[in-house]
Amino acid sequence: MPRSITNILLVGVGGQGILLASEILAKVAFQEGYDVKKSEVHGMAQRGGSVSSQVRFGDKVYSPLIRKGEADFLLASEKLEALRFIGYLKKKGILILNNLEIFPLMVNIGKEKYPKDILLHLKKRSSQIVKIEASKIAEDVGNAKAFNLVLLGKLSTFLSFESSTWEKVIRQEVPSHTIEVNLKAFELGRTN
Repeated sequence: MPRSITNILLVGVGGQGILLASEILAKVAFQEGYDVKKSEVHGMAQRGGSVSSQVRFGDKVYSPLIRKGEADFLLASEKLEALRFIGYLKKKGILILNNLEIFPLMVNIGKEKYPKDILLHLKKRSSQIVKIEASKIAEDVGNAKAFNLVLLGKLSTFLSFESSTWEKVIRQEVPSHTIEVNLKAFELGRTN
C-alpha cells in the first residue's frame, strides 16, 4: 500500500540550527526507505534573519516545496517565525513550538514592535500546538545550541522512524565533540 507524502516545515532565525535539523530529518527519512526532497531558504541568516527548510518524504516525492495549507508539521524554533509561517500548516496539522522570543533587528532599533499575544494568534490558526521549553532543556543538558535537537526529539514522537535510525544519523551529522549532549537533548525532547 502506498505511503502518503509527509510535509514538514522547519522555521527559525539564523544560527538556530534549522538547516542541521532538516538535514538530520531528511537523512533519517531516507534511511527508513522513503523518497525524500528538501528545500532551504537562508534569507539573511547570518544577521538573525528568517530561515526555513522544507522536508517532504513518501513513496515518491516530485517536488521539495510545500504549498500553503499543506504542511503536516510546522517545527518552529521561535514564536514570531511560527506566526510568519502558520499559513503553511494544514487545518489538522501540528505546530511544535519552542517557547522563545527573539526580537528582530527592526524591533531592537525601535522601528517596529514585537507582536503581542502571538500564542493567541497561533491558537486561532491551529488546534494542535505542542509548546516545549526547548531552549531551557538544551541549557540544562549543557549546550544551549542543542535546542534544535530537542525540537527534533519532540517531532520524532509523531513519526514512525526507529530510534536507532535517529541515533545513527545524529551521530553522523553533529560535531563529534557534541554527540552525547545532542543525543541527550534529542531524548529529552522525546520525553518532555
